[in-house]
Amino acid sequence: MGADLTEVTDFLTARAPFRELPGRLLRSLVRHSELRYVRRGTRILSVGEPGGSMFVLRSGAVDITDPEGGLVERSDPGTCFGMSTLVERAPSRFDFTAIEDSLLLVVPGATFHATCEQDQAFATFFTSAHTARLRRAVSLLHTTDRGGAVLRTRMGDLVRRDPISVAPGASIRAVAQLMAAQHVSSVLVQEDGRLVGIVTDRDLRTRVLAAGLDPAGTVREVMTPDPATTRTDALAFEGLMEMIDRRIHHLPVLDRAGGLRGMVTGTDLMRLEHNNPVYLVADLEAARDVATLATLATRIPVIVDQLVAEDATAQDIGRVVTSLGDAIERRLLLLTEADLGPPPVPYCWVVLGSQARHEQGLASDQDNALVIGDEMTKEHEHYFAQLALQVSAGLAECGYPPCPGEVMATNPRWRVPVATWRAHFSRWVDTPEPQAVLNGSIFFDMRPLHGAVDLVEGLRTDVLARTRGADLFLAYLARHAVARRPPIGFFRGLVLEREGRHRDRLDLKAGGVAAVVELARVHALLSGSPEVNSHARLDAAARAGSISADLAAELTDALEFVGYLRLRHQGRAVRAGREPDNFVDPATLTDFERRHLRDAFRIVRAAQQALTQRLPLESLS
Repeated sequence: MGADLTEVTDFLTARAPFRELPGRLLRSLVRHSELRYVRRGTRILSVGEPGGSMFVLRSGAVDITDPEGGLVERSDPGTCFGMSTLVERAPSRFDFTAIEDSLLLVVPGATFHATCEQDQAFATFFTSAHTARLRRAVSLLHTTDRGGAVLRTRMGDLVRRDPISVAPGASIRAVAQLMAAQHVSSVLVQEDGRLVGIVTDRDLRTRVLAAGLDPAGTVREVMTPDPATTRTDALAFEGLMEMIDRRIHHLPVLDRAGGLRGMVTGTDLMRLEHNNPVYLVADLEAARDVATLATLATRIPVIVDQLVAEDATAQDIGRVVTSLGDAIERRLLLLTEADLGPPPVPYCWVVLGSQARHEQGLASDQDNALVIGDEMTKEHEHYFAQLALQVSAGLAECGYPPCPGEVMATNPRWRVPVATWRAHFSRWVDTPEPQAVLNGSIFFDMRPLHGAVDLVEGLRTDVLARTRGADLFLAYLARHAVARRPPIGFFRGLVLEREGRHRDRLDLKAGGVAAVVELARVHALLSGSPEVNSHARLDAAARAGSISADLAAELTDALEFVGYLRLRHQGRAVRAGREPDNFVDPATLTDFERRHLRDAFRIVRAAQQALTQRLPLESLS
């Protein structure tokens, strides 16, 4: 390389991972490499071409594109590319094209491998490129098949007029007249330039007219204080999710400084999408019988298929499906209470598993239980047994089959007072047995859905406190999580089902989604986090130091990638008139998807190995 040796060495010294190399290794790498000038438009490496070198962009710009021509990355000076062909010893999966006249440092494969062998940090840097690649794959996978404006429009774009607001001291009559004159269904309440409340036409009906309140009173008496808000730069889809979660139809929009910009309603979002989950929730809550609920429930798969086609993430789709399932279950409980009469003692209906985690898909069965006040007597048992029976039958009619393991409120074991629940958890945590811990693990994913929430909140607080320091229990739980092996073979091949009705299919749930869920649960309990959602658990565990931030991010990406493929598979099944399941035919996956599934499963296996090293699993019988 002659006179350029020192200049190139200085250039690399300022960039990772070269700056960490010992001087002798860096000089050796540069000495065995060559500079290559390429003109704009030159194809440096093509899809399917064996790569024998790593390239470092010295100057210029290079576009990396996938086989369909989609831009994966635009490389700036200092970027390395082409090394995946060396790490994986496989042909290139991307095209690399100079879009400017460029100068490249070409590092031969033999030099690259020799440097990796002599410096572990250098090798790790490029091996971890799998993680970045999976993250890019997640974003590339979310490509839209059709419109879907609700998923790309910003909330600020939906604000059509300046905010209509009043002071808290304005009379109710004046506010009603203002709403009529402005043809709006809500008015915002501001005090000293700060949003303090909201009044809707529904408030005027229920809190004024129905209650016989004097219209001369102030709006402060009937407003909803401190309303939920959204930001101008939030996606319309995020606003939609806020409406679903809170069961509201109006969202004030604030700018980044917190100033009031205007109002967005469910109707505004409805104009973007025909199948709006906000309105399905409203229809579910208004249903007068189980038959109507069952009919409305048939719209859920259509919405999932639409969301997959329109670029929603697996995490957001799971939230939508769960919110709709919650609405169905709540309505069934209210209808049943209306039929049976008010409960004789306080109770809380809880959901478990994927529904508790806000991660439901289309192949979910029933997982629920009853937490009843300790004042319950034998005379009360019939009421709660009948409540569970009728709600379970309604859920089955709405498309949620009974749990094969009978983890439902219809099982007397899971329909008990708080004290009995405490005894269950005490037995699992204090004197754990492998099978009992396995059977009870689903109850550590518990979320109150309806009734006396305080019964469950107190129970959850006690359980979290009890699990801290319960090493044997956590070790059993971890052993179960580690035993759920991802479907990837020794040579990185995908492992398919060997028998049964799903033979030669790939199970995306057991070794993929469920494996990450169980790892997240263990780390949440290790760190004492009350979170139930898997993404939130991984974030909390990383903050607490139970898992490294990098590994938590990798697992989050793996969960998103596998979960998205699973939901897309289920959506296609519904479109084809088949029952949705978790088993995909590998022939329906692209090479891109198969490669990145292997990356996701590799990450899960690495996380399992890390957990094995942390806890003394080898000592368990």
